[in-house]
Parts: sequence; structure tokens; C-alpha cells
Amino acid sequence: MTRFTDLPDTIPVFPLPGALLLPRARLPLHIFEPRYLAMIEDCLKTPERLIGMIQPRETPGNGAKPLHSIGCAGRLTAFSETEDGRYMITLTGVSRFRVRQEVTGFTPYRRTEVTWDGFDRDRGDEESDKGLQREQFFALLKRFFAMHQLSTDWDSLKGAEDELLINSLSMLCPFEPDDKQALLEAPSLATRRETLVTLMEFSLRGGDDEALQ
Repeated sequence: MTRFTDLPDTIPVFPLPGALLLPRARLPLHIFEPRYLAMIEDCLKTPERLIGMIQPRETPGNGAKPLHSIGCAGRLTAFSETEDGRYMITLTGVSRFRVRQEVTGFTPYRRTEVTWDGFDRDRGDEESDKGLQREQFFALLKRFFAMHQLSTDWDSLKGAEDELLINSLSMLCPFEPDDKQALLEAPSLATRRETLVTLMEFSLRGGDDEALQ
């Protein structure tokens, strides 16, 4: 387990649009680009085994995109290699971070100096959401899943604890990258649930509007 005192000042980052990692959640990734294969190999050599997932900002032109200021670091907790040299990994969310500056150097992947200040809650106990009204929430969720033709194990979903439920849906639902960033930056689980509800309602209204045209 990575303790707060172990968190480094510089971490490698993986700018992947639409990919969201949250504290205590798990994110499976398929790694095949040479620069990120190198990042995984270097990560495995460190005691923390941390990689920062972060959203790139959409800007015109080619080249390296600027990064959002807040990402989430995950510890590499599962690793396997395919016969053709690709990696299948799992990151387990440790804490969000704020980017201080990007580090220039000789690695083919990007690195940033970060601060962990302001995210103490991420490294504490699992959160609960006392304001979550499950019956209403699941009614909305079923409409959203039907609209987007998504399927799930409803029994398992309904039995999930608050944090696992809200964070898993935040990570898996098909929202735009900026919406994923808003879910990441939510200061509490309750705020993330409110953001998630707003995004689903907005999507459903858009779908209804299109259906009427």
C-alpha cells in the first residue's frame, strides 16, 4: 500500500481522452504504443509503481496537447504481457493530484511535477453518500442505459456500496472528456453523484429533442 508520505513529487502521466480513474477504483488498460510500453517498464522499477491518468485539453493542431491541471494517480496492481509484446495492466486509484509543471527530459513519455495537497479525502476511508435516493437514481439510470443501449448486471449494481456504484458509473458511462473531468474534480462523492445525475439528465433531454425532430 502506498502511504501519503511515499507519494513522489514527479510521476509519469498517461494523457488518454475520456479515460477516468478515481481513488480506490480500478482501471484496466491495454498498452501497445512503444512510449507507453517504456513507461510501464520504468514504472515497474519504482517502489510506488504510480502512473497519473490525466485528460489532455482539446486544442487545434498536432503535437503534444496541454494537460488539465488535475488528474488521478493509480498504482499498477496487475500486469500481464501478450505474446506480441503488448501489456494488459490494471491501475488502482490512489489519489488525485494537481500538476505543478511538466518535466522535460529523456523519456519518450510525459512526466509532471505534482502536488497532492487538497486531496486528503482520497487517501482516507471509503466515502458514503447520505443523499443518494437509490430508487430515483436507478430509475434515471435505466432510462440512460436504454437510450445508449448499454447492458449491466442490475442485481450487482443495486447491491454495490455508494462509492463503488457512483465511481464505477462515472468511469464507465459514455460521457465527453470534459464531462469526465468534471466528475474527476468533484470535491465529494455526493457532488460527483449530483454531477452524474445532471449529465444523465442532459443526455436524456438531448435524446428526446432529437427524437422529436
